[in-house]
Amino acid sequence: MAKNVSLLLIENVDSVGIVGDVVSVRIGYARNFLLPRNLATKPSDDLVKQLAGKRADAEKLVAAQRKDREAMAGKLNGVEIDIVRSCNDMGILYGAVTQQDIATALLAKGFKVSPRDVRMSQTIKRIENADVHVKLAKDLDSLVKVHVKPDRELPKDAGGASAGDAAPEAAGAGEGKGKRRDALSMALEAANKPTDKTGWGTDKKVAAAAEAEAKADKKKADKGEKAEKGGDKAEKPAKAEKAAKKK
Repeated sequence: MAKNVSLLLIENVDSVGIVGDVVSVRIGYARNFLLPRNLATKPSDDLVKQLAGKRADAEKLVAAQRKDREAMAGKLNGVEIDIVRSCNDMGILYGAVTQQDIATALLAKGFKVSPRDVRMSQTIKRIENADVHVKLAKDLDSLVKVHVKPDRELPKDAGGASAGDAAPEAAGAGEGKGKRRDALSMALEAANKPTDKTGWGTDKKVAAAAEAEAKADKKKADKGEKAEKGGDKAEKPAKAEKAAKKK
């Protein structure tokens, strides 16, 4: 069974063709959309001739639309739009930004764009800045900058940035090192602060006790070394006396 059918368009149909075109479309599309709306019919030479005048008008209209789209694409490229959304403290939106939302925002700036001309791989679901393509034709592609902003001020995190701000990885790594250095400095300062009436910090007390213990161990070692040397001196005369007796 054939999956496609050839039909003659009697009206302009977006993404299909203009009046007078003979097109090949899926049977389901023809049966459920084109034929019930009288947008197409079975092709014949007589009908093609009858639609010749209407087709000429359609071609002029398409040419004018193409010119308008080219002009719009040039103006649209680089346009920035702001979309305000409610979100939680982490910047996650309660309602995603869709193609319709972007088309509506562009219309407010004077650009009449169809939602299907807005090309997005997925909806925007958090507070962020995004580059979105608007494709007015196969060869007319414009880039629009979309700024999704919160409807309130978000709380700041430990680094001082808003929850919705996107920080580069390198900056995040540097910030982490800075935090570790700050923590070390704070620990050293805390150790040097007086903690009792003597004015010594806890870490200084431990260091002083360790130093005193080391000095005591050194004294013991020195005494042992001296005693060992004295024993050697006493042993030498005894050996000499034994040698004399043997002789």
